[in-house]
Amino acid sequence: RRERQRFVDKNGRCNVQHGNLGGESSRYLSDFFTTLVDLKWRWNLLIFLLTYTVAWLVMASMWWGIAYLRGDLHQAHGDTYSPCVANVYNFPSAFLFFIETEATIGYGHRYITERCPEGIVLFLFQSLLGSVVDAFLIGCMFIKMSQPKKRAETLMFSRAAVISQRDAKLCLMFRVGNLRNSHMVSAQIRCKLIKSRQTPEGEFLPLDQCELDVGFGTGADQLFLVSPLTICHEINSESPFFCLSQRSLRSEQFEIVVILEGIVETTGMTCQARTSYTEDEVLWGHRFLPVMSLEDGFFRVDYSQFHATFEVPTPPYSVKE
Repeated sequence: RRERQRFVDKNGRCNVQHGNLGGESSRYLSDFFTTLVDLKWRWNLLIFLLTYTVAWLVMASMWWGIAYLRGDLHQAHGDTYSPCVANVYNFPSAFLFFIETEATIGYGHRYITERCPEGIVLFLFQSLLGSVVDAFLIGCMFIKMSQPKKRAETLMFSRAAVISQRDAKLCLMFRVGNLRNSHMVSAQIRCKLIKSRQTPEGEFLPLDQCELDVGFGTGADQLFLVSPLTICHEINSESPFFCLSQRSLRSEQFEIVVILEGIVETTGMTCQARTSYTEDEVLWGHRFLPVMSLEDGFFRVDYSQFHATFEVPTPPYSVKE
């Protein structure tokens, strides 16, 4: 079957684009910091470089302007002459003085004299403005670098979901694993069934979301993710798959979105990993191969069998039947 459009890709990216916002686009400017963090890295680096470059040129031009208006650029700097900034003769020297002041380098060759009140005011303004710009941009870059999005790439989901019997009950199952030795603290998993439906009143819902029970009442949704786990959804009278059979699975169109959330042990930040399964990726009458084995004093996980399944005898009928 031709692959159809997914709501959530296998890598967790949501295929949703917002358009025709109109006046609502101004909301992005009201939360400019979050907007800047959400931008791609190339735009972040461009804004970072442009902000500092423009700020440096503007402030250096202001120091040069003070020296020009006072006549420091046209008068010989003798022993008795007191300029606003010593040893500033042109724009490059004014730019170097600004960089030395902003970066607190202090070579000692250029300095403000006490007979320049406008220079003292500009120096205070430069210090405040520099602190604000540094806090904003460096804070934005730090938050963007520390985002745990890359941590989600080491959380694996099986390529397919399976339907088979477990404890004499028909269950929908998929597998999740953690590739790193660092644990996910308070890991919790949720599943959403996305399927179009029509209400009794005739309203068509193209992307109706329905919750799949993966152990809310029993606490099975709270995971101790130190080894690959098989997540199980029991198909019963409360399940949306109550009428699903092996034959009807071929004609169904749905998508199961899996959301795994937890706290990264090393950083303490919340991480979320997502994936999805369409009806083509649900295998009826299959079970996952074991990946755990006991060796000398430890348990070994064989991730080469993580996605592997094998067929098991399973009734082709729905639970309702």
